[in-house]
Amino acid sequence: MKTRFTRRMAMALAASAGLMMAGPAAAEEWAPQKPVEMVIMAGQGGGADRLARLFQSIIQKEGLSKMPILPVNKGGGSGAEALRYLKDKSGDNHVIMATLNSYYTTPLRTDIGVNIEEFTPIARMALDTFVLWVNADSDIQNLDDYVAAVKAAGGSWKMGGTGTGQEDSLVTAMLQNEFGLDITYVPFKGGGDVAKNLVGGHIDSSVNNPSEALGFYQAGKLRPIAAFTPDRIEVFPDTPTMTELGHDLVYWMQRSFVAPAGMDPAAVAYYTEMFEKLNATEEWQTYTQEKALMADFLTGQELQDYFLEERAKHDELLGSMAEG
Repeated sequence: MKTRFTRRMAMALAASAGLMMAGPAAAEEWAPQKPVEMVIMAGQGGGADRLARLFQSIIQKEGLSKMPILPVNKGGGSGAEALRYLKDKSGDNHVIMATLNSYYTTPLRTDIGVNIEEFTPIARMALDTFVLWVNADSDIQNLDDYVAAVKAAGGSWKMGGTGTGQEDSLVTAMLQNEFGLDITYVPFKGGGDVAKNLVGGHIDSSVNNPSEALGFYQAGKLRPIAAFTPDRIEVFPDTPTMTELGHDLVYWMQRSFVAPAGMDPAAVAYYTEMFEKLNATEEWQTYTQEKALMADFLTGQELQDYFLEERAKHDELLGSMAEG
């Protein structure tokens, strides 16, 4: 009887020792315990929404997350709704947010009690581009035609965009300042709505991202006039850049992910690795080529430094708009 008891005790002690050895390693391998919210700082149908849902689709197909990723649109107030939501989710390991440039412009324009320095950088996936578009039925064939048509409209020219102070309105302001144009800016809920309204003749031009207008372009409904990029966009080889036309007008849209303040470092590492794997997928790399995005992966402090540098640039740009 004594021998049997001793053996049982020895087996229990060995099992206990094994658990103690496995404990720290297991604790380091964090994984989500419930579905993860992917907050989107824009309405449905635009470039930000389409990209976020593409990311969600790839994550699911490739099995990159142990729990489902659930896209949630919070585009109110040019992204203010999403920013406040993320601030209120401090310490939550099950929320990430897909950003665009309103990540810095909205807190600069409106006092919403948000400081982006407090948020947790996860990954920058790409830099998106901008193109000046007109309806394909228009007589406008080039930039000179465009400038002449806007000036002839005498202030009634309608430029569609996704919100005052957001990216489209900044690019519009750049055009106005460069060419001395008087443009009426008409905001819509998303880039998809902008493209549809340009096709429908309800506005006269737009500066949509290529992904938002590409389908209409391929259907012969929209005409690209010039790109706001240093070099020509591969999918629009015949469309000149503003730079080559003699105008220093270049503007990028960042496509990144951030998390609330106070996220567990192990959770940050999990999401960073998830997006790093996504970045390497064939589907994502093909998408960036076809939709004229520049894949440019960035994480950690380098990404945070990029955000703060861009915030300073946009503060200056918004200031020049106010002066104008």
